[in-house]
Amino acid sequence: MPDGRVEAVSWHELQEVIIVTTGEGPFEDDVFWVLSGNGRGCAVPSESAGMKELLTRLQQLPGFNNESVIQAMGSTSNAKFICWSRGNVL
Repeated sequence: MPDGRVEAVSWHELQEVIIVTTGEGPFEDDVFWVLSGNGRGCAVPSESAGMKELLTRLQQLPGFNNESVIQAMGSTSNAKFICWSRGNVL
C-alpha cells in the first residue's frame, strides 16, 4: 500500500476471489482483484506486475469461474464479479 501497509492472504486461507470494477478507465486502472479469507485479504490492481501468473494460479482453483473474468473485463461501471468461493462451484 502507498502508506507502507502490507495486504496478504495465504493460499490455504483463501475463501473468495472477486473482481471489482469502476468507471474510472480507460486512463486509470479500473479493475481490481480482491482475494480474501479469515478476515484478511488483498486488492491487486489488474495492471500489477505478475498479474498474468496470478491469474494462471487462480484459474487452478476448483470451480473458478472464467466467465466472471470475461464479464468483468468488459465492464465500464462500478460492479462486483465473484470468480471463486471456497466450497461453492460457480
